[in-house]
Amino acid sequence: MRPTRPTRTATRRRSGRRRSAPLLSVVGLTAALALTVTACGPTEDGAAGTPSAPAADSAGTSGGSGDGKITIPDDLKDRLKEHGIDLDKWKGGEWKNWNKDDWLREAEDFVNPIIAGLWDPDRMKDADKPPKQPVDNDISGDKGVTDPTPARLPARAAKTPYHSSAPASGRLLFDSPEGSMACSATVVKDPAHPGKSNLVWTAGHCVHAGKKGGWYRNITFVPSYNDQAKSPASKPTREELAPYGLWWARSAHTSDQWIAQGGPTGGEGAPYDFAVLSVTPETNTGKSLEETVGTALPVEFNAPAVPKIASMQATGYPAAPPFDGERMFQCTDKPGRLSVKPAQPTMYRIGCTMTGGSSGGGWVAQGQDGKPALVSNTSIGPVTAGWLAGPRLGPEAKAIYDKAGAR
Repeated sequence: MRPTRPTRTATRRRSGRRRSAPLLSVVGLTAALALTVTACGPTEDGAAGTPSAPAADSAGTSGGSGDGKITIPDDLKDRLKEHGIDLDKWKGGEWKNWNKDDWLREAEDFVNPIIAGLWDPDRMKDADKPPKQPVDNDISGDKGVTDPTPARLPARAAKTPYHSSAPASGRLLFDSPEGSMACSATVVKDPAHPGKSNLVWTAGHCVHAGKKGGWYRNITFVPSYNDQAKSPASKPTREELAPYGLWWARSAHTSDQWIAQGGPTGGEGAPYDFAVLSVTPETNTGKSLEETVGTALPVEFNAPAVPKIASMQATGYPAAPPFDGERMFQCTDKPGRLSVKPAQPTMYRIGCTMTGGSSGGGWVAQGQDGKPALVSNTSIGPVTAGWLAGPRLGPEAKAIYDKAGAR
């Protein structure tokens, strides 16, 4: 079974210009460096896939260099120093280094510079290649809590405009050592800021590489990505691809279990494969993400047992063939149970043909109040793309959700 990843297939973890003065803030367990610079580069994809091949970069203009390090123009560095910010000294300069021995991985290490204009239409499209997370066609685990493999259920294209049919959903773009990638994600409510949430729910493997890596970079959420489902051949503009703007992660939270156990293939860490981001707009309009898109889903922790759930709907942007990552799809099915390891929580599983790139996309079911609520997210699926599995959200998920809200 494979984690649907940012965009790639096989086993999937369903994985410019200078603007205003930069902002540097370190709060609690998270640290975020916010600046605006001109750059461009590659991305990754979501649910069950592999990262897309790196786009050509040129140091000083693309936010990256051939040695895997992020580069910032010297003139911008000088301007930042005038404000007391020395990027070469920030985290010892290691925030821009992909060296695995120094890869920033702990919660307090997260840093995600805002690079205005980085995600242009070409770079967004380049993120359509998902990372590889191959998995067997089934993960039988403990047969006492693993139900029969669900029937293959073809994914259906979401109705356009997406902002009307699934306004809380969107695409998550980010960079990995292998290049640009993409996942899927969902706007969720923030009890600490009613009606003004800036929280986004996704999969852990869409923000952190797990036990052998650290935090990904340039993590950006695009609500209602490609709202009108325009064909890539029509060369949609940045405004058409991102009608509600781009929202950069200023803090990221995933489970300790994912950081310690998560792996690129199979079901390692999958029962704890969830993450919450606190985001900020690339261009400040004075409105929160929830106010901008007009909605946010409540999160239901410890949702009812499988037999009591009539159906769940998974939404995402699958990118591995036969999909291209540019369109939103959905699957609705009655969930079954999947056990990766007997000692770990069982996962939800539904029939669905979505591939890599759909990772992190929200699973919605009827909440205890009778209204739609997010109850899981796409985590893994088989190489043959016949089903998806997502974690059940328990105390570990609630803990990172509370941290993100407190942030």
